[in-house]
Amino acid sequence: MTDTVAYYNRNAAWYVTDTVEVDLSALRERFLAQIPTGGFILDAGCGSGRDSLAFVQRGYRVRAFDAAPEIARLAAELIKQPVQVQRFGELDERAAYDGVWACASLLHLPAAEIPNALQRLWAALKPDGVLYLSLKHGDGERVDAEGRHFTDATETRLRDWLAELQGVATIDCWLTPDERPERAETWLNALVRRADKPMPKQWANSKAANP
Repeated sequence: MTDTVAYYNRNAAWYVTDTVEVDLSALRERFLAQIPTGGFILDAGCGSGRDSLAFVQRGYRVRAFDAAPEIARLAAELIKQPVQVQRFGELDERAAYDGVWACASLLHLPAAEIPNALQRLWAALKPDGVLYLSLKHGDGERVDAEGRHFTDATETRLRDWLAELQGVATIDCWLTPDERPERAETWLNALVRRADKPMPKQWANSKAANP
């Protein structure tokens, strides 16, 4: 992860320019359709701040963080509010957000760290909250020539990670092409809704306890 953060610090201005205008409005609309008006959203690994800005402009409250200090600084300039320098492993909020947006950010974690990151994001969701996440579609881990770490996922692999979360109501997965015309990657997207209350005990268990 250290080399990945160092890469984004060195290339922050280029990265923001390259991604800030990418049109992810269709993904955001699918996410926002499940968030209450004016709800509180966590942009986890916010990058350029593009999506945080779109949420703020739509009247949502947003907290954003990124692991790379220089990226966080530029994102804060864009959205006109503080962006915290933070890593997934440092997130410890509980039932704070109506929605968590983790767009193309978890993919930089080693596969062994993703389940813990998902648990932390999940804990930060309110009951009936929604988690959106995206990773490059594939199966494996790699480090590119610049030292950035990537973990790819198939739907099966993602569902295995999500199976560890408690209180999942629904999981919706779908594939999309990269919106940048020079890129040929495919992205795996998921919307995961948290149950609005603890899952009820099985009737059989209740009957056994109360003969």
